[in-house]
Amino acid sequence: MGAPTWAQASSKGETQPTASSSKKPQLDRSGKPRKGKASYYGKKFHGRKMADGTPMDPNSNIAASRTLPLGTKAIVTNLENGKSEVVEIRDRGPYVDGRIVDLTPKTAEKLDMLEDGVATVEVRPIELPGDSRSVAQSSGE
Repeated sequence: MGAPTWAQASSKGETQPTASSSKKPQLDRSGKPRKGKASYYGKKFHGRKMADGTPMDPNSNIAASRTLPLGTKAIVTNLENGKSEVVEIRDRGPYVDGRIVDLTPKTAEKLDMLEDGVATVEVRPIELPGDSRSVAQSSGE
C-alpha cells in the first residue's frame, strides 16, 4: 500500500500515524519530504549497536528513521530556525508518536535543538541506497 498515512494531532501540531497505518511502517522510497518532530539519542545509546550493526557514535551524522531505508542520505531542517544538516539513516526509531527522526547530539547541537530536546523539522531524502541518482533527479525536479 505504500507509506503510512499521516495526520495532524489536534493540540501539538505533531504528525502521528492514523488508524489506517500499520504497526510496522513500510519503507518509504518515494523521496518525498516529511515534517514532524526530531529528538536526539540520549547518553544510554552511545556505543550501542544500531540497526545496521555499527555502534552509535554521538559525534557522527547518523540518524534513525522508522520509514526511510537504511543508508538513505537526507537533509534535516529545523523549521524553527532554518538550520540544516545532512544525515545518513543507519538506525530504526524513534518510537515516540509524532517523532520522525532521532539525531545524534552533535547534529542536534548544529540544529540548535539541544536545550529543548525536540524540534519541528523537515526530513528531505537526497539519496536513496542502491540508486546512484539523487532523489531530485529521479523525481524529475
